[in-house]
Amino acid sequence: MKFEQKLQLLTEGAKYDVSCSSSGSNRKTGKNVLGNTANSGICHSFTSDGRCISLLKILMSNACIYDCKYCINKVSNSHKRATLTPEELCNLTTSFYKRNYIEGLFLSSAIVKNAEYTMKLLLKTVKKLRQEYNFGGYIHLKGIAGADNKTIQEATTFVDRMSFNAELPTEKSLKQLAPQKTLKENLLHMKRLNSKKLEYKKSKVAKKILPAGQSTQFVVGATKDTDSTILQLTQNLYNHLNLKRVYYSAYIPVNKSSLLPTKPESLIRENRLYQADWLLRFYGFQTHEILEKDKNLNLEVDPKSMYALNNINNFPLEVNTASKQELLRVPGIGLIGAHRIITARKVCNLSFDDLKKMNIVLKRAKHFITCNGKFLGCNSGIDNLYNLLSGEANSQGYKQLSMFQTPKRRVLLNENTSLWQHNRRIFNKYILLLRAKRV
Repeated sequence: MKFEQKLQLLTEGAKYDVSCSSSGSNRKTGKNVLGNTANSGICHSFTSDGRCISLLKILMSNACIYDCKYCINKVSNSHKRATLTPEELCNLTTSFYKRNYIEGLFLSSAIVKNAEYTMKLLLKTVKKLRQEYNFGGYIHLKGIAGADNKTIQEATTFVDRMSFNAELPTEKSLKQLAPQKTLKENLLHMKRLNSKKLEYKKSKVAKKILPAGQSTQFVVGATKDTDSTILQLTQNLYNHLNLKRVYYSAYIPVNKSSLLPTKPESLIRENRLYQADWLLRFYGFQTHEILEKDKNLNLEVDPKSMYALNNINNFPLEVNTASKQELLRVPGIGLIGAHRIITARKVCNLSFDDLKKMNIVLKRAKHFITCNGKFLGCNSGIDNLYNLLSGEANSQGYKQLSMFQTPKRRVLLNENTSLWQHNRRIFNKYILLLRAKRV
């Protein structure tokens, strides 16, 4: 098989893994080192200071021995298989970097032969990139659950971030759709990596072990697991294993099975989970505040607004006296907005005009706050307030981007109108005149 064909197969196979953000890494590099984790790039991941960078997202192999029902690379699928050698991956990564296509690498793999064999291949690749090719760019490595702990621990010294994808939030779901995987094993690897980092917390070694931390991914909608189950596990991962990010991937049907849904999961549900995740990480919310047990998030109203509606007796809050934590529970007031309010009200009492100047989203916030006792929100009942806050939940179909996708021809909005045809005739006459003058 030609190298170009391998590349197409392995980049296509990797596109369903969304846990590839590079936030939080600041690897130091020296002279004669190729790449770094800070320079701006051209694609969809981000450095620690928020700049956009690109990652080469690729599988080392799609020749998997597992039979996960939702995975395109499962062993029972009859499609072409390919495997790249460590040398091929290193050459590909460095050549793409030199052409300014990428700033880093997201490397994953199907399970070839067994977990330990696959993890050793991945380790050999990242080790060779760092030591022989002097690559100093960002590397996110997908850990292989079931591999020897020593192999995994050695890999942590060469990569910026590692992820063990939980995939599904319960053992029951994994047993049903991915019988060779266990949630317990994935969590055990995460716990070991966290313990290792904490062990060297006060030494210089800690900066070399996963400087961008760990992440994981959940497939949403492949099973009947509720959002509350997913968020509760997410909260535990943040609180006890210090994960940097949890990613949520709306289920896309790529295989036919009686155990799987026939339609893709709504992207609105995925978005609501990310919104709830933000509340857990930055706003001090707990899962039970956002959602009742065994319930799903509302698709029409965002989680923060839904919390406010469910706890309407706690509102409205007076912005000139409310604490920061109380302000953060008001829809339309974020972290920056709350800080601005706390700072500004030390000088004078704030009005709604003042809040507008601070870029507070009054369209939502006005229903839950007062300024100097003045209320501008909805007074006609909670049902009407719900209708005001709810938005359209029309999920638009989407398609994953591909490195080899043929771009569609750009079509002008007014191509089929008489105005466009008239302008085109004038333009053609103008071109003919110019040509005549040149002659």
